[in-house]
Amino acid sequence: MVHKLKLEELNRIDVETFKSVEKIPLVVVLDNIRSMHNVGATFRTADAFLVQKIILCGITPQPPHREIHKAALGATESVDWSHESDINTAIADLKSQSFEVIGIEQTTNSQMIADFKIDRSKKYAVILGNEVEGISDEALPNIDSFIEIPQLGTKHSLNVSVCGGIVMWEFAKTLGIK
Repeated sequence: MVHKLKLEELNRIDVETFKSVEKIPLVVVLDNIRSMHNVGATFRTADAFLVQKIILCGITPQPPHREIHKAALGATESVDWSHESDINTAIADLKSQSFEVIGIEQTTNSQMIADFKIDRSKKYAVILGNEVEGISDEALPNIDSFIEIPQLGTKHSLNVSVCGGIVMWEFAKTLGIK
C-alpha cells in the first residue's frame, strides 16, 4: 500500500552534516529582493539542491527574521550566506573567484534556459533580480550571459522564488544532483 513518507523515513542530513558535505559549484545572488518570503523560499530551495552560497545584495532582507524563517524552515542555518550592499562588488568578487556570472533576465541577448549549456568544469553564479525591476541596470554590463525561462501565458514574469527554484534545479541536474 502506498503511503506518504514520515520525516524520519526521509533520511535527511542534519545541519552539521550539511555544512561538511560537498556543495554544487553554484552561488545564488539575490539583487534587491523585497519579499522576505521570496528570500526564505530561496534559502529552502538552495538547501534542497546543496547550493554553495547565497549572496544577498542591496535592500534584500537578511536573516534572522521571522518572515524569512517562515518560508526557509531553518535553511538560513544550513546554507552559507553573506550580504553585499553593492551588486557590482559582489559580481567582481565572484569573477575574481572564477565564477561565470549568469543573469536570469529577459534581455536582447538572453537565451532560453534549455539552450544554455552548463559545463560541469565551471563554477556558476546566478543573479535573480527585484520582483518589479529585475536585475539592477548598472549590473547588466558586468554579467557574462543571460538566460530566461520560457513563458507561454499572459504574464511576462515568474515569481522570483519560483524562477530561482527552476534555475537551481537546472544547474543542480548537471552540476551534482544524482
